[in-house]
Amino acid sequence: MESGGETEEVEAAPPRALVVLTQVLERMVARNDRIGPEAERWAENKEDGWQRRRRGLAAFRAPRPPSISVWKYLQRIHRYTGCSPSCFVVGFVYIDRAVHRNPGSLVVSLNVHRLILTSVLIASKVLDDM
Repeated sequence: MESGGETEEVEAAPPRALVVLTQVLERMVARNDRIGPEAERWAENKEDGWQRRRRGLAAFRAPRPPSISVWKYLQRIHRYTGCSPSCFVVGFVYIDRAVHRNPGSLVVSLNVHRLILTSVLIASKVLDDM
């Protein structure tokens, strides 16, 4: 819309799926950041804990948490990639499956952004590519 010679962009509301996924991921990360060291010690005490922890989600771990929030990150991915909301839901399912396959690995503030990007990319390849 134009008013007074200036152009205003009206931004569409984000899909409800993004709002719900943000809430779930932020709660999960907050909980796991609190219990993270205890869970890592538990994995190390298991017989095959070192091997499981090493091949778990360690490849996604960043040296420090990114400055962008999970909400802003999901919005940005949605805006610039054009992925359907179903890609975000399936991406969350992929993250959940990875965590269940590697119980010694947790989704924490150091790996959540990389996990989101990877899982949404894979989901978009499965669902949206022709």
